Amino acid sequence: MIMTTLKRCVPGARRLTSLRFFSTSSSKIDAMRAGDLAADDLVLDELSVPITSVKTNTIPTLLQPRVVIYDGVCHLCHRGVKLVINADKDRKIKFCCLQSKAAEPYMKICGVDREDVLRRFLFIEGQDAYHQGSTAALKVLSYLPLPYSALSSLMVVPIPIRDAVYDYIAKRRYDWFGKDTNCLVLKEKELLERFIDRDEMIHKEWSDE
Repeated sequence: MIMTTLKRCVPGARRLTSLRFFSTSSSKIDAMRAGDLAADDLVLDELSVPITSVKTNTIPTLLQPRVVIYDGVCHLCHRGVKLVINADKDRKIKFCCLQSKAAEPYMKICGVDREDVLRRFLFIEGQDAYHQGSTAALKVLSYLPLPYSALSSLMVVPIPIRDAVYDYIAKRRYDWFGKDTNCLVLKEKELLERFIDRDEMIHKEWSDE
């Protein structure tokens, strides 16, 4: 496996630091987790050993690119996820509920915690950068077909202005749109195939019954 150096490649994006990524070309990856993985899937390796050492007793956590981590109990957020799923015919974007354990390695890799993501949802675009708030929303839209992708042109609006609008709505989203006691995707099983935490969500549903 080949270690790559992370660089700031996307304007306005926050850099991923103090982490090591590896390619997934080795057949060992297939043995670690069944399923189709894109060529640019990410592997997060522990940093508790020197860079020249190899930790043979730990299987890395496979992380996928273009993943949205969002508040799964928020009705407004859920509506946004459904809109993206319906528009994203090429299935470029994947999702994960903040409330699931599957979200933890993604937050770890970005250096954010649960409260950060509750305030501004998280979009991990790839090895180079992650985004939050209004920038995350516009980056997601850029992967969708027209007319949605055209809205990404709003990236030219200064971040403080965009995020001020985003934060104003985000702080009031429960009052305006409501919230549930559990991840809303469980009520629409047909959406689960787009979720990287689908197995956990299905298991949770069984546990709650």
